[in-house]
Amino acid sequence: MEEYQNIDEYINQFSGITKERLIGIRALVKEIAPEATEKISYGIPTFYLNGNLVHFAGYKTHIGFYPGAKGVAAFLDDVEGKYKYSKGTIQFPLNEEMPMDLIGKIVSFRTEENRLK
Repeated sequence: MEEYQNIDEYINQFSGITKERLIGIRALVKEIAPEATEKISYGIPTFYLNGNLVHFAGYKTHIGFYPGAKGVAAFLDDVEGKYKYSKGTIQFPLNEEMPMDLIGKIVSFRTEENRLK
């Protein structure tokens, strides 16, 4: 696993659509949760607010988005049948449009959840 010092360093290893989408997710999270801090955790970009808020990462064919088990479960109706997912992960294919509205809803949900901690 690569050791990145910060999210900029992580994102800058990518180019094209992957880099563009990582930048977009980062900006969206910062807009919704401006008080969250950025860090690298598990080798990938992470936003932290009273605990891990969300993680995200770039891959060859998709963007991995990690809002935790509750973050996925709360939006199963929007995810099931459209995206690969598991208990705490959603995969957004690079060959499809990014569902920024859905990502925003999940980040808002997680932000409220973490603010209550």
